[in-house]
Amino acid sequence: MKKSLIALAVLAASGAAMAQSSVTLYGIADIWFGRTSFEETVNGVTTKAPSQTVLQDGGVSNSRWGLKGSEDLGGGLKANFKLEQGFNIDTGAQAAAGKAFSREAWVGVSGGFGEVQLGKANNAFDDVSALAASAFDSDLAAINNVFVSTAFANAYDNTIKYATPSFGGFSGAVSMSLGENKGANYSADSIYSISGKYAAGPLAIGLAYAKEKSEVPGDVYDAKATRLAGSYDLGVAKLLATYGRVKEGNDKVTEYEIGADVPLSPALTLSGGYARSKGKVTGLPDITGKSFGIAVAYSLSKRTTAYAGLNNTKYDTTGYDSKANIYAVGVKHAF
Repeated sequence: MKKSLIALAVLAASGAAMAQSSVTLYGIADIWFGRTSFEETVNGVTTKAPSQTVLQDGGVSNSRWGLKGSEDLGGGLKANFKLEQGFNIDTGAQAAAGKAFSREAWVGVSGGFGEVQLGKANNAFDDVSALAASAFDSDLAAINNVFVSTAFANAYDNTIKYATPSFGGFSGAVSMSLGENKGANYSADSIYSISGKYAAGPLAIGLAYAKEKSEVPGDVYDAKATRLAGSYDLGVAKLLATYGRVKEGNDKVTEYEIGADVPLSPALTLSGGYARSKGKVTGLPDITGKSFGIAVAYSLSKRTTAYAGLNNTKYDTTGYDSKANIYAVGVKHAF
């Protein structure tokens, strides 16, 4: 009898502990089939690369799996963690060789004050980067083919990030990624970013700024990126617009995209956009990038989406121009 009571007491205590913490296994498997082509013209001589029929990972979202969880610490506080590994579903290879969790790996705490993340976490610039990307922010999206500022939207090593709670639709974040490679004669490669967003009703808008700085003898790198993105939902269509700028010394790139998401039915959405970038580098002729992408997505279920589309991207400068095309159909499954 005593043994039974002890067993019930242990079971009850275990159930209470389990109710206060949780761990979730999740992931995305995304693959597309299609054709790619590329040609370039150098000083009037055109060279065409052979068109390729390909099966590639991550048309809309890079494939990944991960573990995330939280524990109730009491008083409105929670301890949280996230471990996320990227992989290429077309080959089964790691997205980044030699890294157990190449996408995210952090632990933190959250509460009424917001959330703090420590480790390899998405920086504050990333919180705004895809706010108004057309073509579902996929490989077909114009913004992902000519925007230079996209390089600043990432999960960086050694990151300290703070995100505020939402105040009437307003929220923000700040992050600092430590280089940890400082030497006697050079500074560490560090990245700082800050962002703010507003989302309420049909309007969503965000502004982000990032700065990456390092100083190696003979090579000083001090780049700054800014991105303003917004959308407005009219019901029959959602209008999308993004403006970006990257500056390093006297060199700079300006970029913009306009697009729209158009729901054709509860399960079918058409999305497209046009993006343009212009780079000015001291001592070199200006280079212009233009990209057009369009995609359609059909929800087969809550977790599975089929999609198809195309992208055309061109670059041109004095004595050189190039053209690249992608035609794709794919499927994305979330679990």
